[in-house]
Amino acid sequence: MRVSKAVITAAAPDQRALPRQTVINSEGERNTVLGVLVEEAVRAGVEQVCVVVHPGDESVCAEAAGAHAEHVRVIPQVNPRGYGHALYCAREFVGADPFLHMVGDHLYVSSGNNCAQQLIRAAEQHSCSISGVQPTRENLLPYFGTVGGHRVPGTRDLFLVERVSEKPTPTEAEQSLTIPGLRAGHYLCFFGMHVLTPTVMELLHQRVTEPGSGNIHLSPVLSQLAARERYLALEMQGRRFPIDVRYGLLMAQLALALEGKDRDEVLTGLCELLAQHKLGASSAGKTDQ
Repeated sequence: MRVSKAVITAAAPDQRALPRQTVINSEGERNTVLGVLVEEAVRAGVEQVCVVVHPGDESVCAEAAGAHAEHVRVIPQVNPRGYGHALYCAREFVGADPFLHMVGDHLYVSSGNNCAQQLIRAAEQHSCSISGVQPTRENLLPYFGTVGGHRVPGTRDLFLVERVSEKPTPTEAEQSLTIPGLRAGHYLCFFGMHVLTPTVMELLHQRVTEPGSGNIHLSPVLSQLAARERYLALEMQGRRFPIDVRYGLLMAQLALALEGKDRDEVLTGLCELLAQHKLGASSAGKTDQ
């Protein structure tokens, strides 16, 4: 199994501008969020990238792909019917090949191999679909898809997925998504990155073409995948940063900067800012007295 294609979904109407936001990457260079994602995929060995966008955003997203635009194909999600449907729009691009899937509203930061490399290497080694996951506190369950299953014997970071639930309640998670050996109050939630076999497109096709079907979600399809073929989850060595939440882009930018060549400069600036803030708060307190 070799992974040479990637699909980035960036079509949600309320998040369509996020991939075009400008950040400074870990090399200290100005780039877009989409450009950073494409760069990560290319560095992991991906040769072709498909970006699924909101209709009308094709040209601006192609431009936002930056230096690797030649590797990028942009496809609109016409008549949008949810996240799963956005992924399904890339079915012809994917064809009969496994592919890396990344979401356009996350950035990923790691100290060693980049996150896409970690996931692709594991998928190629085990020749099956594999999703990146991260132990996540119970109070954050409303933001992520969550997997249930058990640790693969003899490993520390691999899990056999048995079920998937989209944004479960704490009660549901406790009843069916607890992972033996995981810290109490934590669950394995999606990292926003997957390597998927073409079977996923077959399952999506069944749902999209089903009479009366509405919005198509990915998590139920991944739960079907777990029942049909071997499907693993890999605990990622890195952090995901959803940029669609309040201060999400700020936190992602800080994380990129602190992993990059300008780390000392950024730390010095942060320390100065915190010192000024503390001094200002102290002065205000004395004035109030």
